[in-house]
Amino acid sequence: MTLTKRLFDIGFALLILPLIALIAAVVLAALALTQGRPYFYAAERMKTPDTAFRLWKFRTMTVVATDAGVSGGDKAGRITPVGRVLRRFRLDELPQLWNILRGDISFVGPRPPLRSYVERFPEIYAEVLKSRPGVTGLASIHYHRHEEWLLARSRSAAETDRLYCRICIPAKAKLDLIYARHASVCFDLRLIGRTIARMIS
Repeated sequence: MTLTKRLFDIGFALLILPLIALIAAVVLAALALTQGRPYFYAAERMKTPDTAFRLWKFRTMTVVATDAGVSGGDKAGRITPVGRVLRRFRLDELPQLWNILRGDISFVGPRPPLRSYVERFPEIYAEVLKSRPGVTGLASIHYHRHEEWLLARSRSAAETDRLYCRICIPAKAKLDLIYARHASVCFDLRLIGRTIARMIS
């Protein structure tokens, strides 16, 4: 990550911190009233092919002892009513502002992958993770809803994994590499604006 991109992330994060803190307080109150603890969900993600970190989100699912892989139709029954609303407007990702300030991720970049997918597709992620992962990005904007629709059809963890590996990973990698070739602060601002517009609409 370039110094300019890092300074932009820190400055923009501090600028929106009061608003994010206010919204996060409302979300926490809703979670406390409806589904109780734990309020947060932390999962291992990769910021480089060799470096992992803990990605933070508001919890949107019921807790199970074993949880692995991406979310598909096999996990739909675990999404709580409040969690469904948080996911719809991506409010579950507000705690990732902490990850941005720590330097784990950027505002814009490829979504940080699970270790298992990085290990299974090293050639793809060796290229994708040359860019610092982000909260949103070109693939998030143009492919996220299609991915949700596609994976919602799966009825088992194995089927979800098969669809994700065969279709989603290659499609998102193409978009992530397009972003890498055009990355700039101005482009990041455009993608942040488009993300906010999609959340509102």
